[in-house]
Amino acid sequence: MSPHDAFHHTVHTAPGGLEALAVRLGMSAQILRNKANPNNNSNHVALRDVERVMELTGDYGTLHALAKSCGFVCIKIEDHVGPSDLALLEVVTSAMSANGGFGAAINKALEDGRIQQHEVEEVKDAAFEASRALHAVVARFQSLVRK
Repeated sequence: MSPHDAFHHTVHTAPGGLEALAVRLGMSAQILRNKANPNNNSNHVALRDVERVMELTGDYGTLHALAKSCGFVCIKIEDHVGPSDLALLEVVTSAMSANGGFGAAINKALEDGRIQQHEVEEVKDAAFEASRALHAVVARFQSLVRK
């Protein structure tokens, strides 16, 4: 998903809907609708809009889509760090699940004996998610280092 499409999705699936989000942003619903529309050239989304929408919705899909489009992954830095077997287990099992999704995407692409471009995109998406999950494990592990 492109960053613009991710922003559009976030705005249109915000709690209370686009109209409620627009009020919280202090702008008209039509302006926000235009900014979120990747095909609209009259109002452009600014970085401060993206940042504020992410803060208000808790949806960081736009951030991840932007990182992915530039060849990066991003992970959340935990606010509270400290030893926790459960927290470490959560990120490890999430990484295992993401790696399973990567394997499943490859398996599905190979089923009919030929690779199509949309299958390559699905494998790339699954690889991105697996990479992000593995980096989250490393970050969580790093947080356990005693200072």
